[in-house]
Amino acid sequence: MLSDKDIELAKPRTDYNLESPHHEHNDCIRIAYEWFDAQNKISNKSSRGYALKHLIEEWAGRYVSQSDVSVAAELHPDIHGKYPFFNISARLTEPSISRLERISEAFKHSSYREGHNPDDYKVNE
Repeated sequence: MLSDKDIELAKPRTDYNLESPHHEHNDCIRIAYEWFDAQNKISNKSSRGYALKHLIEEWAGRYVSQSDVSVAAELHPDIHGKYPFFNISARLTEPSISRLERISEAFKHSSYREGHNPDDYKVNE
């Protein structure tokens, strides 16, 4: 699992698409990292942008900012690109819920989980 130190070191080197980044909790970055980790990676950035933060929020049942997603991408060794264009397959993988077991902030905002739609994914982990 990503340490707080690793996350804090990654925040200043992240290329944000926003004027002022917003982070509520480092677990939000851990959640986004786990979501990215489950995806099939491709060699080039996707030309199709996804509402990634919304997919991640609905999967994890917790608010996640665009800034959190950007830091998670910065930390992941196999993810390249800038929000929302990353090198992930258009055939999105629905990550296993077991990826969230050690992340205490997962499912803190249950209303987000209500929006989760497995049909948004082509593959189940």
